[in-house]
Amino acid sequence: MLACHCNLITEKEIEDTIIGLLEADPWQLIVPAKVYHALSRRGRCCGCFPNVVETIIRVTENYHSRSDAAGDDIVSHLDRVRELRGQYGSRRHERRTTSHRAA
Repeated sequence: MLACHCNLITEKEIEDTIIGLLEADPWQLIVPAKVYHALSRRGRCCGCFPNVVETIIRVTENYHSRSDAAGDDIVSHLDRVRELRGQYGSRRHERRTTSHRAA
């Protein structure tokens, strides 16, 4: 599935990049800019970033559930990330008005 229309990046490419970053350092903070930098791309309209954040959370959670790390640490950290996203309004429409046109 195409995750970023501006750069023509698939969700599989993003997942593979996240796994590569996690293999280098399993406890690093991964953000969309780091993923795009690893792909030698940059965010253009950044409308895909909320979906990339969800992909980062999902892939990181799956990666750590397969590792030897303590499960309590992983779950509490990811729950905290989800709570912060809800607190700071990630579910909003990224300041796009109803008259916003993509093309």
